[in-house]
Amino acid sequence: MTAAMVGWAHTPFGRLGDETVESLVTRVANDAMADAGVGPEDIDEIVLGHFNGGFSKQDFTASLVLQADDRLRFKPATRVENACATGSGAIRQALKSIASKDAKVVLVVGVEQMTTTPGPQIAENLLRAAYLKEESDIPAGFAGVFGKIAGNYFQRYGDQSDALAMIAAKNHKNGVKNPFAQMRKDLGFEFCRTESEKNPTVAGPLKRTDCSLVSDGAAATVITDIPTALGMKKAVAFRNMTHVQDFLPMSKRDIIRFEGCREAWSRALTAANITLDDLSFVETHDCFTIAELIEYEAMGLTKEGEGARAIHEGWTEVDGKLPVNVSGGLKAKGHPVGATGVSMHVVSAMQLAGEAGDMQLKSPELGGIFNMGGAAVANYVSILQPLKA
Repeated sequence: MTAAMVGWAHTPFGRLGDETVESLVTRVANDAMADAGVGPEDIDEIVLGHFNGGFSKQDFTASLVLQADDRLRFKPATRVENACATGSGAIRQALKSIASKDAKVVLVVGVEQMTTTPGPQIAENLLRAAYLKEESDIPAGFAGVFGKIAGNYFQRYGDQSDALAMIAAKNHKNGVKNPFAQMRKDLGFEFCRTESEKNPTVAGPLKRTDCSLVSDGAAATVITDIPTALGMKKAVAFRNMTHVQDFLPMSKRDIIRFEGCREAWSRALTAANITLDDLSFVETHDCFTIAELIEYEAMGLTKEGEGARAIHEGWTEVDGKLPVNVSGGLKAKGHPVGATGVSMHVVSAMQLAGEAGDMQLKSPELGGIFNMGGAAVANYVSILQPLKA
């Protein structure tokens, strides 16, 4: 272990029309520093996760974090982008700076403002995370990409509509207890399973309830080296963080295996010297319900083609053997692209620090996080644990 999270902050996710990228960034930056008990003068480096992709006219945004406090002036600040895994990419950059001793205290912020963009443009912006040379004509944008993945999965393993609806219902039920969640409503299995005017088919076998939400929001964390963290009021350490990048074109991969996700989990668990059974919970990237289903298999919870078993048998419920997306996941919490990876780390740290409020599990010891960009192209797995002196 070389680093730990020692403070964090999180805005509500949703339609935040009164906010801007700048106001969201400065708000969580100040709140995270205050939560960590550090001042701007203590920060050695700033890393901003911001996908943008056309959502914001202001495309040079790293220095917006300096707007939080004049004392941040002249601190090194860099923007990181890796599609929907942008936030985790920013956190990994912080860990690398700390490991190399270029920095001792790093402020990481993730942000996106999506809802001020017209619907068709949102779809176009998100599709830029696909391989446009081959995939630009897939209808319905990125929902179409995952609709195609779901269709291929169903063709190989049978209709999994019940399992997808159960995943959606689970995550929406969990989201009710998350004060940051965009949708805090228990929709129930029947609503998620049934095509209706309020829950129409979007792409392939995917309905609206199978798709994550278009969101605005930000999250931030202060990360320090272990000796510094040991002197802080709270600390959640990185037992490991692994990054695996796969081919961009889906045509070069067996897309329903999420091989990059599988490799990232295997490497992270091995490096942390644990097995999946040692984890108390997992926050995983449910941009679409089919993604969570395949991720059950890729993380090793079930065999290939048997992901539905995990949800049918209740393994991933809050009271199951491996709770998945206790926060409500992207499905209920929302998915402001650049903020998502940081958010996943923040809500996991809250669990391990005993600060998760109504979401709190009983005495969690190890948390796993999987955040991905594109269709399992950028794959990040983190293993977190409370740091004890």
